Amino acid sequence: MSSIDLNADLGEGFGRWTLTDDERLLSVVTSANVACGFHAGDAVTMRRVCELAAERGVRIGAQVSYRDLAGFGRRAMDVPPAELAAEVAYQIGALEVFARAAGTRVSYVKPHGALYNRVVHDELQAAAVVDGVLLADAALPVLGLPGSRFLGLAAAAGLPAVTEAFADRAYTDLGTLVPRGQDGAVITDGDAVVARSVSLAAEGTVTSHSGAPIPVRARSLCLHGDTPGAVELARRVRTALAAAGVRVEAFS
Repeated sequence: MSSIDLNADLGEGFGRWTLTDDERLLSVVTSANVACGFHAGDAVTMRRVCELAAERGVRIGAQVSYRDLAGFGRRAMDVPPAELAAEVAYQIGALEVFARAAGTRVSYVKPHGALYNRVVHDELQAAAVVDGVLLADAALPVLGLPGSRFLGLAAAAGLPAVTEAFADRAYTDLGTLVPRGQDGAVITDGDAVVARSVSLAAEGTVTSHSGAPIPVRARSLCLHGDTPGAVELARRVRTALAAAGVRVEAFS
């Protein structure tokens, strides 16, 4: 039986504003990418999500991003490498306080939004994120796109590099994500998301935006927590994976 981790972006609220159904999603996923205050999240939200994750045995990941609350971390930004490295370490450290208070710890790091896409190709920004992770904890696994500069540099620095796939995002023929500004970049049809999840986990392939089959070998599968109906969709995906003989378990 093959296995795969199921992760979701959680804690994406701020103050009185909430976006993700953290409690119910934590009953389905095995890893939680927790916003660390730069694109979403605040101290109260981070503490609550860490406590809920710890109660359910869900691994906690620091979802680090550019400092962009207004743009939800999805706007392109040019941050000097030294500043970016420090801010990545800062975000990890902030989440680690609440994870430890809940009786667990931060188990991995995943960039968010514009930063995630930038470090696929940008050597300097990718190296800065790696430096920030090393500053926080030189043994932390990192989650990223297969073939990205980020994972390559992380592995070279001795960090465990974990590949990730997206069931609800469209892919280019090169195996990168279709930019969110383009039509069809986000897959909204539930049946399609479920079918793509099984194909990615069981066969290591996905159909690109142009209709071509492309290989995507991943240890973790992401479902976005801000997708409408995310909880029910995550349950459907997990049920379909089990039916296909794929065990869902955390990678860390």
